[in-house]
Amino acid sequence: MIAKLRGLIDTIGDDYAIVDVNGVGYLVFASAKTLGKLIRGKQYCLLIETVVREDSITLFGFVDAWEKEWFLTLTKVQGVGAKVCLSILSVLSPAQLSQAVAAQDKNSFTRASGVGPKLAARLVTELKDKIVTVPWEATSIGDLNQEGNMDERQATEATETYEDKLLARDDDPSKMEDAISALVNLGYQRLEAYQAVNKASAAEPAADVSGLIRLALKEFATKE
Repeated sequence: MIAKLRGLIDTIGDDYAIVDVNGVGYLVFASAKTLGKLIRGKQYCLLIETVVREDSITLFGFVDAWEKEWFLTLTKVQGVGAKVCLSILSVLSPAQLSQAVAAQDKNSFTRASGVGPKLAARLVTELKDKIVTVPWEATSIGDLNQEGNMDERQATEATETYEDKLLARDDDPSKMEDAISALVNLGYQRLEAYQAVNKASAAEPAADVSGLIRLALKEFATKE
């Protein structure tokens, strides 16, 4: 199995790149976000997931370990194939995926090609209790180039998981949900409402529903 490729980027297509490794070109499918970080003619190290079928062997490439972990997690959801995973990863970064699942925000997933309302609902439901972290050994590979590597600070930020987000809601999840629902009814997107309420709860854990709403609205006001 191929787990990593290091070579020159020969070609960049809509959903793939050809990596030249000592004269051998490997066709590697990747998300738009990964492809956007590649430059033709430069050397990169890509983490690889090899998918073997009866009639094919397909390589999927990632510039960082967190994106690869999300790819593996998404493929475990019924009805989500590898190409749909890449479509999701093309519109949502790993951090955005974490927030979308934690907020149970179906609309974020429907931005991806091939993901309709039913599949989006299944995704947020089945992924709700999943913990997606970055394997530390994968983020500290010495020969990853600058574009694909993480420094210690970035790796630390990347290892935030749903568990961290859920802990902030453990005291009274219904209070959080009531505040989020109220903001959604006021016209705010669920994801931004979740972020604002989560921040308000962290600032004032003892705040009641009305207090959380008030703090969240202040947060929105400072951004405008």
